[in-house]
Amino acid sequence: MLLRKYRRCGLQKAGSDAAPLINHLSNMTTTTATPPLRRSIFLGIDVGTGSARAGLFDDAGKLLGSASSPIQIWKEGDCVEQSSTDIWLAICTAVKRALSLSDVAGEDVTGVGFAATCSLVAVDSEGQPVSVSWSGDTRRNVIVWMDHRAVKQAERINSFNSPVLQYCGGSISPEMQPPKLLWMKENLQESWSMAWRWMDLSDWLSYKATGDDTRSMCTTVCKWTYLGHAHMQHVDENSSRDMEACGWDDDFWEEIGLRDLVDGHHAKIGRSVAFPGHALGSGLTSEAAKELGLLTGTPVGTSLIDAHAGGVGVMESVPKSEANESDDDDDAICRRMVLVCGTSTCHMAVSRSKLFIPGVWGPFWSAMVPEFWLTEGGQSATGALLDYIIDNHVASSHLANRAASQNISLFQMLNDLLAQMMKDTGTPFIAALTADLHVLPDFHGNRSPIADPNAKGMVCGLNLDSSERQLALQYLATLQGIAYGTRHIIEHCNEHGHKIDTLFASGGLSKNALFIQEHADIIGCPIILPRESESVLLGAAILGAVAAKKYPTLRDAMKALNAAGQVIYPSKDPKVKKYHDAKYRIFRQLYEQQITHRSIMAEALS
Repeated sequence: MLLRKYRRCGLQKAGSDAAPLINHLSNMTTTTATPPLRRSIFLGIDVGTGSARAGLFDDAGKLLGSASSPIQIWKEGDCVEQSSTDIWLAICTAVKRALSLSDVAGEDVTGVGFAATCSLVAVDSEGQPVSVSWSGDTRRNVIVWMDHRAVKQAERINSFNSPVLQYCGGSISPEMQPPKLLWMKENLQESWSMAWRWMDLSDWLSYKATGDDTRSMCTTVCKWTYLGHAHMQHVDENSSRDMEACGWDDDFWEEIGLRDLVDGHHAKIGRSVAFPGHALGSGLTSEAAKELGLLTGTPVGTSLIDAHAGGVGVMESVPKSEANESDDDDDAICRRMVLVCGTSTCHMAVSRSKLFIPGVWGPFWSAMVPEFWLTEGGQSATGALLDYIIDNHVASSHLANRAASQNISLFQMLNDLLAQMMKDTGTPFIAALTADLHVLPDFHGNRSPIADPNAKGMVCGLNLDSSERQLALQYLATLQGIAYGTRHIIEHCNEHGHKIDTLFASGGLSKNALFIQEHADIIGCPIILPRESESVLLGAAILGAVAAKKYPTLRDAMKALNAAGQVIYPSKDPKVKKYHDAKYRIFRQLYEQQITHRSIMAEALS
């Protein structure tokens, strides 16, 4: 068991509330009116790659209203940056709009939760932004999750073969925080010296809202190599409060050249941690409450990464007809995988025992569902890849104009066009339109299960056709390539101890009917869609519900507020299965061919 140079786990001292003083007044009769019951409304806030969103939910988990506000992003080569100031302003705008659209007063909000991309925020001792950009622009103090500037640093860290890496699938990704921190130290020394706190974005949001610097077990364990299981013998979800951060491996930080982050009891990266949903500080500060349009002191829960919030918002969305009435349903939840499908896709499954799976992140203890081990696969570009394929085709603008004139999405226009093509050509099913077109979707590297950030995308079967119909075929082949990648991840996980047989899908791409049906057909599993499509917002709101003490545990809140919607089943046509099995073999061969090509060219240039 990996526990090197850990200080003994303990709990920080918490102040005790004085018992209320009750005065018994004799010879006096009083009557009091029963106050009206205050309804419970939970606010979820999610910061994605392109926007900040806010959603309000009632105590049945139903969405009352939501709003979004765009956030600025700078892209220069491998560097992708944002501004925490801009993000906070976008959040405040979104929250106020959501309150207005929902006809909910700020004082009616019972609890607040934050979710965000796993981007890296730098602030100084006054909480002001510290630049992470070559430009020196102090607004740009956030390294976005998809930034790949630290590929070489990740390779160097992996060369040390530190024992902590076994909890990252055997190797660290340039999308995680240690490589980015090392890049900052080696390239922007002035900013490195100025930075007082390095924080995951969702932790910074809860810190901004409450003034409490307690970090989430989700962010620290999944992106910072924090070993959450250092706490498992000492605390459980009900007894923990602000836990002293005893899961840092000081040897790891020293050997990779970041010994200075250990100083001050890890003050710059996190001195205390807590389970998701743990109530932070005294709730919203007066300043944050004013900016958000809420009440000072409104409870705020320890945050989650956005994908993990999607897992919390959907993982208990089991149809009533299939719900297990037994009190012990740990086995059922361990056979599920959540796909959070947006700009990228995250694949999350939990288990009671730790499962080490090469090329797949984890096992992470209590990183999503407290006291369960999390396995996290992923594809770095899915929604972003579909946008790239469509936007860079010559027929895209004309097709987009047609979709706008019909008041439908471009995806729906493409799906309708494919259905018409199937009829016109007499093709037995839509998927068969791409028999001669194959896509390896690793345009931004392969996160899982190959864990190769240098992998490239491949398209096999192009011709000189530049029509809308050819664009539709490229879109379909790319969509299928993404689904084959998910099949590869699931098969790999099941080969290493998981027993996944049911999928849950959430995120923007889950609203695309063809995307979901192709995944069901290719993987061979039913896919359950949640009743509320905004499951990341719901997951964030659940954190607020737990912080407000409306539910004893996160899992209890999930069971109460998750609800199933439509269930998508795989095709029963054996020809569909045979077809996808054949295309999947080609899919797997494409990467093998790429490795061969890479080797040939490396030899030629040696």
